[in-house]
Amino acid sequence: MNRVQVSDPAAFGRVAVLMGGVSAEREISLLTGEAVLAALRRRGVDAHRVDPADGLDALLARPRFDRAWIALHGRGGEDGLMQGALETLGMPYTGSGVLGSALSMDKLRSKQLFVGRGLATPRWRVMRAAAEVAEVIAELGLPLIVKPAGEGSSVGMSKVTTESELPAAYAEAARWAGPVLAEEWVTGGEYSVGVLQGEVLPAVRIETPRAFYDYEAKYFSDDTRYHCPSGLSAQAEGAFAALVRAAFDAVGASGWGRVDFLLPADGVPRFLEVNTIPGMTSHSLVPMGARQAGIDFEELAWRVLETSFEARGSAAAVTGEASHGQG
Repeated sequence: MNRVQVSDPAAFGRVAVLMGGVSAEREISLLTGEAVLAALRRRGVDAHRVDPADGLDALLARPRFDRAWIALHGRGGEDGLMQGALETLGMPYTGSGVLGSALSMDKLRSKQLFVGRGLATPRWRVMRAAAEVAEVIAELGLPLIVKPAGEGSSVGMSKVTTESELPAAYAEAARWAGPVLAEEWVTGGEYSVGVLQGEVLPAVRIETPRAFYDYEAKYFSDDTRYHCPSGLSAQAEGAFAALVRAAFDAVGASGWGRVDFLLPADGVPRFLEVNTIPGMTSHSLVPMGARQAGIDFEELAWRVLETSFEARGSAAAVTGEASHGQG
């Protein structure tokens, strides 16, 4: 998308910052939402806290909200469900639409779409029973990662290094949404790259002393190290940026988001997933890349809110909402 520049906070109208929700990522969503709410208010935006866990009455009340900044992570907020509800209400919102949100949240469909676009992704197998241990290891080897296809933030994910660990890892992943994926372990650098209104932000390289970049490492550990600039050459970063945009487009994402990939010794990125509502906390990656590009946190929150003017063929576009405040 081309950036829709808004210079007057009044052009946004009354904004609902949706945070919390009922997913396994509620805790992080609240941290993201509160940070965004404070940033928008500092910029003069008439922003208000709304937690869908309390119901949607606030979105239906008067005075009516003019748009929503979606800070909901995981199921019910990042998977197209909230986007569909807002479409029905005719309320503009930030980030990806219903389809892009649903596809990005589904790690299995995302991988299939990556492959369809000629992008590399770690080899995988859908695991339907703990009894498939021998077949999974014969196909993918050890170590490997086991994860639920329908969750984010490494929820339900385990690293498996021995055959005896696989049944328990399967049982843990099966507790969560979507089919269980067993995925080959790829040794290499881990990178995360933000996308904002068509611009690919500088890459962030992640290092963690933990077995992998899990929930604790992502949000709470002080031992996780982030490198931005990432250490990639300008030529490599430019080439990877084009692939990042291809991965973002492959799942129908729009507005803003984050693309994660691994970089093994052969130099070919293995794409993992697209996050359509990345975290905006003190440990979050998109703000790091944005800062390297000269975009501070308040400006980032503002530009994400600008994505609510994107036409998706919804009531927002039909009623002309997308034309308000364009610079």
